[in-house]
Amino acid sequence: MKFTDSPVIQLQVRDSQLSIQQDNGSFHVGTSVWPCSLVLAKFVERWAPSSPTPTTDNPYYDLLDFHTRRRRAIELGTGCGAAGMAFHLLGLQDIILTDISPVMPALKHNLKRNKPVLGKNMKTSILYWNNKDQIRGVNPPFDVVIAADVVYIEESVGHLVGAMEALVSDDGVILLGYQLRSPEADKLFWEMCEKVFVIEKVPHQDLHPDYAYEETDVYVFRKKKNNNN
Repeated sequence: MKFTDSPVIQLQVRDSQLSIQQDNGSFHVGTSVWPCSLVLAKFVERWAPSSPTPTTDNPYYDLLDFHTRRRRAIELGTGCGAAGMAFHLLGLQDIILTDISPVMPALKHNLKRNKPVLGKNMKTSILYWNNKDQIRGVNPPFDVVIAADVVYIEESVGHLVGAMEALVSDDGVILLGYQLRSPEADKLFWEMCEKVFVIEKVPHQDLHPDYAYEETDVYVFRKKKNNNN
């Protein structure tokens, strides 16, 4: 794992700054920081309540209430950890960061690098989306499932959607940072998700103004009621 010449991403999260080192010489896509993770993190930073006191001017209060309602979370395809670490700093204390085993050194490197900012050792787990034992091993269901830039290979779409469905609770939410990477994977992903989830696209004006890229979107998924699939 060679990080010495890799560019570092600085991500300001309220009063804290994350410093995320990439391994751009790696053959694994998870060792680079992808834009969707930053867009998703900054959207949550904009709207996540800083206290458990409800406010009338925040349309995302219930969605992002990490103080009283949505306390347990898991991230799929964490990569270098940008989104997961940001969510932790924004109040989501009980979160498991997951990825495939070849990406774990990059994730653990960045968790160690940012431990002074994070203030704790964050939980990690190797998770392949088609491994039911690993899915059971993280003890679902979760109030929040986080995923960013995870749809890029058509062959993995079915496993991803299955993992999302298995991990999120009946009244939980999936927060997805999304950018079209593969037309074939994109088509299959939305076809499969529409059978299982109610899908809401966050209006672009509600994203963080400095991280509202035209090609990148944030979606909220909820399980369909009485779903028999």
